[in-house]
Amino acid sequence: MNVREGAVEISVPEQGEGAGEEVFYNPTQELNRDITVAVLRAYRDREPRAETYLDGMAASGIRGTRAAADDWTVTCTDTDADAVALCRENLARNDLDADVLERDVNPLLHETFFDVVDLDPFGTPVPFLDAAFQGTRNLLCVTATDTAPLCGAHFEPGVRRYSAVPRNTEYHAEMGVRVLLSAVVRTGARYDVAPRPLLTHATKHYVRTYLELDRGAREANDAVDELGHIHHCEHCLWRTAESGLLADAPASCPHCGHGIQTAGPVWLGATCEPGFVEGVAGALEDSFGTADRSHSLLDTLAAELDEPTHYDQHRLCKRWGRSADSMDAFLGRLDDAGHRASRTHYGGTTFKTDAAVPAIREATARC
Repeated sequence: MNVREGAVEISVPEQGEGAGEEVFYNPTQELNRDITVAVLRAYRDREPRAETYLDGMAASGIRGTRAAADDWTVTCTDTDADAVALCRENLARNDLDADVLERDVNPLLHETFFDVVDLDPFGTPVPFLDAAFQGTRNLLCVTATDTAPLCGAHFEPGVRRYSAVPRNTEYHAEMGVRVLLSAVVRTGARYDVAPRPLLTHATKHYVRTYLELDRGAREANDAVDELGHIHHCEHCLWRTAESGLLADAPASCPHCGHGIQTAGPVWLGATCEPGFVEGVAGALEDSFGTADRSHSLLDTLAAELDEPTHYDQHRLCKRWGRSADSMDAFLGRLDDAGHRASRTHYGGTTFKTDAAVPAIREATARC
């Protein structure tokens, strides 16, 4: 079947459920790809010397083809001969040039550099991170689709893959974001590289992050300093964040006395750079298939607070035995009480605030 995205049209096999024998194309990732094109445009404004782009898992070649249509010097690589042939066909269909290689991305990244490297594997990106830090000059784009291990729903695989303790909390999507960023930062630190998130989002069943790479031991140390742990009480929802690679968890919840769960090491720093996110929004085209959804996501990300966890208003109100108010009114009461608060992209009723749970309850109580 033929598929049009952005300025290109490609041919892909009819897709079944999951990853089958045919070359894989995921139509639900169009938002991911639309935002990627906008990120590449915004990053070119930030770093005009960036020219080369590597699509490390090309499959149908849709990412590389769209990047080539935006005048990037593109290399696509895949280990599947059918994918390589289809990628070349799709580039030719659009009168675009790119290098298409039938090989594993890992040895390639140990041999040469690219300004931008895009890793979009089926599952975890961890097996490709070491090589990525050898072969990426400026911008590293990473997708993780194994959200159950990242979020703690599949605990043992999460520990094995990400060398961290994930916890399946009510803010599980953000847990996945911060576990992934922690793994990327710790990998980069081994090579004196500090990855700085410019834009990160958790959408449906994947996490996507775009990281600018700074080099130097001091920069890597500064990035490691933004790792830490989250201590969480499932009974009263109290939580706190603690910086450092060594966890010093409370013996019990200081508010209700129940047991504490600890997650980490996780990334506690900012997951987006608001100014860059606004630039990405400006680079989106209205003709993109997901333009409306992408703009809504980016607007929310640009305004989202940097607090390391979020809350769900409906869950809180149910726990308190009260009906849920409109989000605007709810957040307005927090603001009136002197607390910072924002919506989050994790769900329509989710929010971040610098207020603790008792303060949220008091500030949002209706007269």
